[in-house]
Amino acid sequence: MQRILVAGITGAGKTTMAQALAARLRLPFHEMDSLVFTGPGWAVDPDLHRQVAKIAATPGWIFDSFGHPEVRDLLWTSADTVIWLDYPRAVVMPRVLRRSLRRTLLRERVFGGNVETLSSWFSGDHPAWSSWTQHAGRRAEINRRTTDPRFAPLNVVHLRSPREATAWLGGTWPRPTAG
Repeated sequence: MQRILVAGITGAGKTTMAQALAARLRLPFHEMDSLVFTGPGWAVDPDLHRQVAKIAATPGWIFDSFGHPEVRDLLWTSADTVIWLDYPRAVVMPRVLRRSLRRTLLRERVFGGNVETLSSWFSGDHPAWSSWTQHAGRRAEINRRTTDPRFAPLNVVHLRSPREATAWLGGTWPRPTAG
């Protein structure tokens, strides 16, 4: 495990898991949203592909992402391991709602100095909406990718609950398996 994607739906805990893995494995951690959103108004970095390609070419890294569409295939072909946080909606929705509510009320600055606003809650790309509406589709896409020969050989650690993830992270780590 040297080039790792921590994949899952918004609110699954990808960043937390990726940071814990990075500390344990002493690998550089890269927060995808910080690379994507680099300016006010949720501006997307026009140089994203080049930046991610440069990181992906290094011998070791961890991304907290399924992959932004522009770099998704690049990451999946470069990764050797996917940690799949495959949690039900009943787990991720309270998490994403609490996080977004905190960010909105406290006006926390995130990615490129942006803030979540009350009006953003009514946008289809708000984290709460995207987590709800994309849950089944994202799960199906990750499942498809974990068995796609284009991304082989790919080690997959499929974790279905936070308890399972905590046990795996704290344990001796069984050998990853496909699917």
